[in-house]
Amino acid sequence: MVIRAATDDDWSAIWRFMRPIVAAGETFSWDRDVEEAEAREMWCHEPPGRTIVAVDNDGTILGTAETEPNHGGPGAHVATASFMVDPDHQGHGVGRALCKHVLEAAQEDGYRAMQFNAVAETNVAAVTLWRSLGFEVLATVPEGFHHPVEGDVGLHIMYAASEPLEVGVRASGVSQRFEILKRRTRLAGLSWS
Repeated sequence: MVIRAATDDDWSAIWRFMRPIVAAGETFSWDRDVEEAEAREMWCHEPPGRTIVAVDNDGTILGTAETEPNHGGPGAHVATASFMVDPDHQGHGVGRALCKHVLEAAQEDGYRAMQFNAVAETNVAAVTLWRSLGFEVLATVPEGFHHPVEGDVGLHIMYAASEPLEVGVRASGVSQRFEILKRRTRLAGLSWS
């Protein structure tokens, strides 16, 4: 498997599996009837964002990811990312390889952390994968995702530092900020996981 920057020529192969994933409404928080042009605009980024694909030896696109700053200005040092793996190729390490690549690229680009803003708690495979790669659930928005089968389910906000925490002052500062974030989250009426 090769992971590389997506090109304009890759879009039709990405859209082939992206469309049914979004239309199913089980894992992705986009409008289920998103038009192709709108999906392409949301997924394909210019720098500082990136769009990548995982490709097999035959050139088949197995999955894709997009990453960009989570917010602008003072929040631009934290990245966000989204991933889609062709259902025909799920369970073979494509999502893990894409996420590892995105985390490494984020660190190279100078991001200090990665935050996933909307992970449906029913997407157990993704939650398990993200946790295995160092992500923590910061908070769960109760009934924040309308699953077409399960009904309203929690929507996780997940976070990982782009480099391991060091012992000492830095870890202490991060821990203090984390505790403040937990308190603010509880005050806002969100559950803590």
